Amino acid sequence: MQTSMTVGRRKNAVARVKLAPGSGKILINKREFEHYFPLEITRTEVLKPFQVTETLGRYDAHVTVVGGGVTGQAGAVKMGIARSLVAIDEDLRTVLRNAGLLTRDPRMVERKKYGQKKARKRFQFSKR
Repeated sequence: MQTSMTVGRRKNAVARVKLAPGSGKILINKREFEHYFPLEITRTEVLKPFQVTETLGRYDAHVTVVGGGVTGQAGAVKMGIARSLVAIDEDLRTVLRNAGLLTRDPRMVERKKYGQKKARKRFQFSKR
């Protein structure tokens, strides 16, 4: 019985994932998976590594996630689960790589610039 501890990141969210053989139960911050991510979109994103590798219901996941928002946390958990699956079974690497689940999404929020309303939005220009 092999377990693995990995880290997944997305935007400002960091997820620490512990994957162990089990019945498919997922706990996120000591809460049920369905209660932590009530939206169907985020739930399907988190389960994507299991669906791609056809290992849904074979592993229990205990996740601790901090920082960011709902979407960033879901992405971080997804990446952490994918990395854990690779740590347990190296043969799954090509399947997960082809699905794009092992690549860290580098997109971050652009900083606000001075003299502007937001990162790119400017104040209204007045000629006179």
